[in-house]
Amino acid sequence: MKTTKTHFGEYKGKEVQLYTLQNDNGMSVKISNYGATITSIIIPNKNGEAEEVVCGFDTFDNYFAEAYQANAPYFGGTVGRYCSQIKDARFTLNGQEYELAKIVGDNNLHGGKVGFDKKIWNVKSYDENISQIEMTLLSKHLEEGFPGNVDVLVKFTLTDENEIRMDYQATTDADTPFTMTNHTYFNLSGFSDNVEQHTVQIHSGKKQVWDETGAATGENISVANAADDLRSAKAIGEVHKALGDGFEHFYLFNEKGFDLDKVAEIYEPTSGRSLGISTTEPGMLFYTGKYTSDALKRESGLQYGKYRGFCCETHRYPNGPNIPGAPKSILKKGEIYDSKTIFKFKW
Repeated sequence: MKTTKTHFGEYKGKEVQLYTLQNDNGMSVKISNYGATITSIIIPNKNGEAEEVVCGFDTFDNYFAEAYQANAPYFGGTVGRYCSQIKDARFTLNGQEYELAKIVGDNNLHGGKVGFDKKIWNVKSYDENISQIEMTLLSKHLEEGFPGNVDVLVKFTLTDENEIRMDYQATTDADTPFTMTNHTYFNLSGFSDNVEQHTVQIHSGKKQVWDETGAATGENISVANAADDLRSAKAIGEVHKALGDGFEHFYLFNEKGFDLDKVAEIYEPTSGRSLGISTTEPGMLFYTGKYTSDALKRESGLQYGKYRGFCCETHRYPNGPNIPGAPKSILKKGEIYDSKTIFKFKW
């Protein structure tokens, strides 16, 4: 196991580094301190052949290419101060109304125009002999319209059990909406095909209802016996066909509280790879890249685009600040935000 550092680029006069975490099983993860972004995950297939399995770029400048900026898919970024859409880009907290940037129509998305995924993070520590790195960030009072000075930490650990463990912590000096996630897009086939041949199982019987703008309404409904009931594994393509659309579903795990538990498993038969997701979070946005531009590809030629990557975004309720009773959507002064998500690979 080891971690190495290389120069990745420059951003607003600051040096950007790329950290490569490697375990003893031929697995590697590359993470940039720009956006605490996972840029690459390479793992073997069932035949021992190592391949790239996530959307990202090998050169820093491509994160600023016109096609990528126009599509804004958030490849691999650490997203905050609040994930997903906040209705009408506003919320009321402690009797005061706050207005945010309108990113998608009239709604706020993923923390605003310059969210955590577009910041240079401070590398607190890394050890060349351990596959682990800690990054910190200070999000200042009224940054992107959110109250409170928030100190944020994310720790990435690659284990010899082929797990990527992500530990998030934060504290604030004033109550504020807060939830973070990782926005990596996976394709376990190594991009030899789209993700529709993957099978997916999600241990949830309920999902949020979203309105026509993409914001959660506060209503949660059962998925029992519906096409998007994934408590038994189904092929993604079959569900796409039944829905007439791709996935952008926020599944709920309220019954487990905030305990760490396995919530999903995705399997790709040709490569033999699988990805298990465990989290402390109360829900997960399962997204199959239906808005991703076909103009995007890695420098090596790996083709991205519609249905060519899926996301498993574990976090608090989308639009939580506007939903009464949304669990732990507000980080209160004096509290510690403590969240864990694990991506575990097999092949």
